[in-house]
Amino acid sequence: MQSMTNTATLATLSADLAAARSRSRAMVEECLARIEDPAGEGRKTFLQVDRRAALAQADAMDALRASGASLSPYAGIPISVKDLFDIAGQVTRAGSTALSDRAPAAADAQCVARLRQAGLVVIGRTNMTEFAYSGVGLNPHYGTPRNPWQRSQEHIPGGSSSGAAISVTDGMAHAAIGTDTGGSCRIPAALTGLVGYKPTARRVPHQGMVPLSPSLDSIGPIARSVACCAALDALLASEAPADLSDCSLTGQRLALPRTVVLDDMDRHVARAYERALSRLSAAGARLTEIDIREFADIPAINARGTLSAAESFAWHRGLLAARAAHYDPRVASRIRGGAVQSAADYIALLAARRAFIAAVEKRIAPFDALVMPTVPVIAPRIADLAADEAYFRINSLVLRNPSLLNFLDGCAISIPIHETGEPPVGLTVACRGGLDRLLFRCAAAAEAAVAPH
Repeated sequence: MQSMTNTATLATLSADLAAARSRSRAMVEECLARIEDPAGEGRKTFLQVDRRAALAQADAMDALRASGASLSPYAGIPISVKDLFDIAGQVTRAGSTALSDRAPAAADAQCVARLRQAGLVVIGRTNMTEFAYSGVGLNPHYGTPRNPWQRSQEHIPGGSSSGAAISVTDGMAHAAIGTDTGGSCRIPAALTGLVGYKPTARRVPHQGMVPLSPSLDSIGPIARSVACCAALDALLASEAPADLSDCSLTGQRLALPRTVVLDDMDRHVARAYERALSRLSAAGARLTEIDIREFADIPAINARGTLSAAESFAWHRGLLAARAAHYDPRVASRIRGGAVQSAADYIALLAARRAFIAAVEKRIAPFDALVMPTVPVIAPRIADLAADEAYFRINSLVLRNPSLLNFLDGCAISIPIHETGEPPVGLTVACRGGLDRLLFRCAAAAEAAVAPH
């Protein structure tokens, strides 16, 4: 049987299964071997591994395929699930020890159930920033998986879906499901060289998920290509996949925001971004720099507190009162920020968001998509975030660009644009909310143009 690698796309894996070049059991066994490798990142990447169940499901998919049964093209492919989602019979800890004594879930989260219906093999639960409340991916309870780039130097994986990204980069799963409230799929994808997708928030049901901010939470995939993310998004949204045939950038009107998103950009990101823009233009895209002054209004809009702080505190206040000692202090301090927000503050914030969305959507209406750096810096070393001042400064910086699109209620995807040997850098392509299928077509064409040579 053919050995799987950590670069195979879902389309490649599906074709191998259909042609009997590989079996689901072989794929699962190879992923398990990588997880269990004592020299690897498996221990810090997964909080729970379903070895017996995964192998049993793989055998079942192989038997059904051998019998000629009609299966999803992705049946039997191993996938990881962020520790934010319920899996029947397991405790959902959300990367925390505060929920360790919680009762096991009675049923799968709806998004997990949809993956299972398609025959994907849920291989385990991935590590994450506690309660998804950070963009850098550190977890003091279970450890932090190391970025594959210059691994010995121990760079951050990005978060909050840290384990999700590393499970894919290291071939411990062939795709991952995460959440994105302020960039938690796109940030780790950008910092590790993967593709991460944030759908329009209402696109995928949140049932069975520990929330961070229900107004902003989105459920999306991290994978190895735009097509992989499009296929998984279709399963999660329970609709037909987007048609990615004959995607072209010719005549596509791409807006390049100048406001805020280019501030504090390091030289690695700037070089990769300029090169990507040149390639997009050469592929036929029409690039226009624009000012979106509403992006600069975000600090004033959030001056009396954020949606994440208000909505997370509403969920956590009882648990915090009872089990504060179990929280990462950096996470707890951000959640407690919601305690000082009044009902009037929250209502005013919701109104300000509606006005922001209306103004930005009007400004970008003449364009097919927005393009910007996903994160303005490359992944720093874990050790560089030891001091609180550095931690909160870098956390705010990596969240800044992605969170603008969550506040906009848009859809966005990060694709890699670095060359071999360079630190990973991501390019965001984004649209207003509800245009997910159109975004996938634009992103597929952009991916072909800017893919690392």
